[in-house]
Amino acid sequence: MTLDSRLSDFQTGKVEFVDTHCHIHEASANTGDDEFVRDKWATGGFTESQILIDEAANVGVNRLICVGCTLRDSELAVKLAAEQPNCWASVGIHPHEAKDHVRSPEKLQKFTTLLKKPKVVAIGECGLDYYYEHSKKADQKKMLEFQIELAIKHDLPLIFHVREAFDDFWAIFDNYQGIRGVIHSFTDNKLNLEKALKRGLYIGVNGIATFSKTVEKSVTYVTIPSDRLLLETDAPFLTPAPHRGTICQPKHLCVTAEFLAGLREENVADIAKTTTQNACNLFALK
Repeated sequence: MTLDSRLSDFQTGKVEFVDTHCHIHEASANTGDDEFVRDKWATGGFTESQILIDEAANVGVNRLICVGCTLRDSELAVKLAAEQPNCWASVGIHPHEAKDHVRSPEKLQKFTTLLKKPKVVAIGECGLDYYYEHSKKADQKKMLEFQIELAIKHDLPLIFHVREAFDDFWAIFDNYQGIRGVIHSFTDNKLNLEKALKRGLYIGVNGIATFSKTVEKSVTYVTIPSDRLLLETDAPFLTPAPHRGTICQPKHLCVTAEFLAGLREENVADIAKTTTQNACNLFALK
């Protein structure tokens, strides 16, 4: 079955999805810090974000949150959100990029001014990544604290990236009151799922769920409460099965939704309705 025929059922207007985490703002960027993301889009033949937005809308993915990972990348997300009525921006400094920002007051000041821009609905992605540790742990922690404090000050939710670093993440998280947000691309164990839910966080699920090979992870995806579940693509990364090997796009959200519906024994339309409402609640989408 082709991707187009697989998604044809969503072209009825009866379902609506929100992609709560994508990087399509890099698709048509001429310059930017995150060359890896931009090159990934180019590899797939995409040079215009508009194509991705239109194809997503054709299958009911009508709202998209463009997530920044550096100062420059966040500026691009803000720019696209201003130009596109169905896009919003999250501004963030990824833990990989902490080393390039943590000792630059000028960059941090410019980053802070982005929070005043229209359609900025969150801060992130931010967090801790000890799997690669492209930035020193101390720098990652400082940047996470900086962004949490900004979020609390400006009453914004956070989009967290946490990989093999939950012990340190919870220790920092619990130093603050009033944090709202989502654990993006959740792939960890049931214990950390329970800790996230206990703290009122949402859980972001993407294409990884479709090619996860462990029973424990499948059980984890089933046990996420409906009112805490968010859908995302992380496009251009993490393409869902059976389309591995192609560039992930926001329209692939429907494939992940369909997979989760089968796994959780739920109706796709119900998952669409619930996750869309969850996204609107967390990010105050109109």
